[in-house]
Amino acid sequence: MLTTIEVFSDFVCPFCYLAEQPLADAADGGDVQIAWRPFELRPDPTPTLRPEGDYLQSTWQQVVYPMAERLGVPIVLPRVSPQPYSRLAFEGFAYAEERALGQRYTERIFRAFFVKQRDIGKVEILTDVAGELGLDADDFRAALESGRYAEAHQQALRRARELEITVVPTVLVDGRRLEGVPSAEALHRLFDGAVAIG
Repeated sequence: MLTTIEVFSDFVCPFCYLAEQPLADAADGGDVQIAWRPFELRPDPTPTLRPEGDYLQSTWQQVVYPMAERLGVPIVLPRVSPQPYSRLAFEGFAYAEERALGQRYTERIFRAFFVKQRDIGKVEILTDVAGELGLDADDFRAALESGRYAEAHQQALRRARELEITVVPTVLVDGRRLEGVPSAEALHRLFDGAVAIG
């Protein structure tokens, strides 16, 4: 029986990017499907963080870089300042998801930001990523510029609020939840129903 793992994440959260590997490891070889779900940590007009600020500098040095090293995941603190809002990237996700490319789009957006340091708040950057995936770049750009997927994104955010998601990443499996970067072992326990969290 196919198990769906819902992962609530924000494209500008390094811990969501770092959760990709444990999720992939846990899903490998099993009847498991990962379903990414949007959550905006700082929706417009809430000010976003600046990479040169003390908070991000200390968090990355003390937590993000050591965790990334343990996981063997390449990552850099993007120089984009202030950090971009993720709404447009999520509207692009809705476009990709409708075409069965949500997982690959998510992977590419994370890497665009946390490896290549590209500004994922810009339509042209998101359109480049869509084109790399084989999506119709002109239609994708038009969808973002017209707000064609704005309501789909807002519906996804409403669902996150209804589920009382406050931390990303949050992993949900059959009503049980894990918050923060999960280990593959914790995920396996969650799948097996050995632990009930939440």
